[in-house]
Amino acid sequence: MIQIENLTKRYGSTEVVRGVSLRVRQGEIAALVGTSGSGKTTLLRMINRLVEPTEGRVLIDGEDASGIQPHLLRRRIGYAIQGHGLFPHRTVGQNIATVPHLLNWSNREIDARVDELLHLFQLDPAQFRDRMPHELSGGQQQRVGVARALAARPEVLLMDEPFGALDPVIRAKAQADLLELQKKLGTTLVIVTHDMEEAIALGDHIAVMDKGRLLQYGTPKDLLTQPADDFVESLIGSAERPFRLLSLTTVADLAEQGEATGATIARTTNLRDALAECLWRGVDVLPLDGGGVVTLNALRTSGRGLAETQGEVN
Repeated sequence: MIQIENLTKRYGSTEVVRGVSLRVRQGEIAALVGTSGSGKTTLLRMINRLVEPTEGRVLIDGEDASGIQPHLLRRRIGYAIQGHGLFPHRTVGQNIATVPHLLNWSNREIDARVDELLHLFQLDPAQFRDRMPHELSGGQQQRVGVARALAARPEVLLMDEPFGALDPVIRAKAQADLLELQKKLGTTLVIVTHDMEEAIALGDHIAVMDKGRLLQYGTPKDLLTQPADDFVESLIGSAERPFRLLSLTTVADLAEQGEATGATIARTTNLRDALAECLWRGVDVLPLDGGGVVTLNALRTSGRGLAETQGEVN
């Protein structure tokens, strides 16, 4: 668990982060979102003391991070950045092994961990272990960057705009892979993004920042239905809000008995994607994996209900 208490960072008379307090529970994903200069990256970097706080403190599982030597703290906290940050003259395997080497793991342990992570990220060790970063695609480099951050089994993983350099198709796949991986490992994750869509897709909780202040910290549904102020509301986008609410619910909640032709969709598909699939195929009903269907009428009714709820809240 990460507990941030009244965290402040000043450079001279300028407050970059102002008295931020929030909690990230074990195994959760917290997304820090805001415009450029909002303080979100500085806040992230104070967690592993790449930036030292002016005031306040960070607790990692109840232990004050200020009492841990910075290099030891950073070995406990994985860190992945935009552009992957891979060492260009080291192989994939050597990149992933960076922190285990610093921790004096045996060669046997390191080799086993490298292969384990490559398998986990669907990269065949025999094909990828000895490749150089420039020989990889952007998505593959991203996966290696996250694998390196996870190599020493950190308690916490920090990610700073990790998907910002990827094209939209690869980015969506990278986000899905990250969610699947996080569920498997149960790692506590804090991710910085400027993209509200990404924050909603990934975050169990979202922290909205502006001018160094924390404006709201809550679940995606909290932010979508009860934005704290005009800035949060504008960041969410009024027109997009009903569709973003649809993305928080899966078709399993609207499943009905019945049969339909065509390719099945997973029961974990969110309502927005299912609605788009219905419209793309030009059908009124979609078959679900494992039996049952979801109808276009149910999807539209759910969307209208969310829009009406939004109107009542506003």
